[in-house]
Amino acid sequence: MLADTWHLFGKYMRITIRMPMWSLFTLIQPLIWLVIFGSLFKNMAQLPGFPTDSYIDYFIPGVLIMTVLFGSSWSGVSLLREITAGTVDRMLVSPVSRVSIVLSRILHSAVQVVLQVLIILIVAALFGASITLNPFYLLLGMLIVFFLAVAFAALSNGFAIALQREEPLVMIGNLMTLPLMFFSTAMVPAAFMPTWIQNISLVNPINYAVESVRAVLVGDIELGLYAKGLVVLIVFAGVTLAWAVNTFNALRD
Repeated sequence: MLADTWHLFGKYMRITIRMPMWSLFTLIQPLIWLVIFGSLFKNMAQLPGFPTDSYIDYFIPGVLIMTVLFGSSWSGVSLLREITAGTVDRMLVSPVSRVSIVLSRILHSAVQVVLQVLIILIVAALFGASITLNPFYLLLGMLIVFFLAVAFAALSNGFAIALQREEPLVMIGNLMTLPLMFFSTAMVPAAFMPTWIQNISLVNPINYAVESVRAVLVGDIELGLYAKGLVVLIVFAGVTLAWAVNTFNALRD
């Protein structure tokens, strides 16, 4: 399984390298949000009780998580197209591991997203964001990005397998991005939210991802808060990955 996963992962990475414009295209929306929301809400940092002196510093973890969502929530579209084209059926009659067919795609999506997030970090630094440059804390932040990308790529691939249609998959992809972002502290602190949104954020994995990235990349380091989010995301990624693999196996049995 590991050998098959590595082989297929390498195949998808080579495809990505040959078509870099698609990966760069997915960065456009987070960059637009960084510019627009950074300018629109910059005076919010002057409000009493705001946790940072700069809104860009506060918002950049949210932009990083947006990049994860936009980069991984559409992972299932390419799998669905390969199913429709019969490519997956041809793979199933070969000795390749069934688990590796799904796992390789999810890992490819997660690694691609990590690279995109690093690009966003460089752009944010050029915009004047105060980001921790300590390699250890950058690595901790990328772990959060990786596990969140695995979780949402697994959800996207699982829904692609279960639905077998692109239209509802696109709708679900939209529901997995913007609404979850607004129900988190990506844009505003929890103290500024209505109570009912605060309650939803307690069960929103996006909120834990944003808080964990902020805890190690912006301002004072809070390893306790980071560890809490990391545990939540590891469990979330494990559950969604298992569901995606089981869905694929059940469909093809």
